[in-house]
Amino acid sequence: MSSVDALVREGTALLREAGVPSPAVDAESLLAHVTGRSVEEIRRARIMREELAEADHAAYLTLVARRAERVPLQHLTGVAHFAGLELAVGPGVFVPRPETELMVELALEAVAGTEAPTVVDLCTGSGALALGVAQGRRDARVGAVELSADALRYAAANLTRTGLPVDLRPGRAQEAFGDWAGEVDVVVSNPPYIPPDGVPRDPEVRDHDPELALYGGGEDGLEVPLEVAGRAAVLLRPGGVLLMEHADSQGTTLPAALADQGWWSMVEDLPDLNGRPRVTRAVRAGAARA
Repeated sequence: MSSVDALVREGTALLREAGVPSPAVDAESLLAHVTGRSVEEIRRARIMREELAEADHAAYLTLVARRAERVPLQHLTGVAHFAGLELAVGPGVFVPRPETELMVELALEAVAGTEAPTVVDLCTGSGALALGVAQGRRDARVGAVELSADALRYAAANLTRTGLPVDLRPGRAQEAFGDWAGEVDVVVSNPPYIPPDGVPRDPEVRDHDPELALYGGGEDGLEVPLEVAGRAAVLLRPGGVLLMEHADSQGTTLPAALADQGWWSMVEDLPDLNGRPRVTRAVRAGAARA
């Protein structure tokens, strides 16, 4: 038998030695997963010097060892927390990041004065953005599309998991929702956007997120984002809003490229909570295209 506190300290030390960015948090999260408790319960158990069964001890150290190999925490626990939701994730789907929650906030802000708005998530992955919007606006018609069969399975599971109404479709974002053309109030998209020479440093991203969700194509990584923006222009009503996430290095280049498309009356870039360029916002000009 070992105390919960001793195990967390042991796990933290092992993860710190392996260079894991948040060793203490991850150690507590893994023990919470093994024991079926919340992190808050684990912290109380540490204070109370509770003992842990040997079977849980062994299972915990196995997960710690895998995390030390830089397997993503979310792959080990099977869930990612996003915009107040607990989403199923794992190998084959992009793990949603906390900074992407800004997109949900901006989308809800954009439809704040619209009754029963229509929102489409192009390149939905796990369904995170679509579900975040659906949770925030229960009266909205929300659509989502995903090309990857693996990611689509997670998105479908998350629709069931949350019970939120999202019209989830398989296929290419560049061709999606033709039956909604000109009717959409907001398009959100976190497309693949990493340039070919921008291989992520973090092993969790580089070695475990699917390449289809990472690399945007072209010399600057903007090939797919601009194609998706072109589809957004078809879907949006005049005055509708496109919200697109991008890399830190694209805070100037993506807005400039969107402005050159000629479909947008206003293009601006918005920072995340860390002050880094994160989301480009563009307003659809003129009449909807056929």
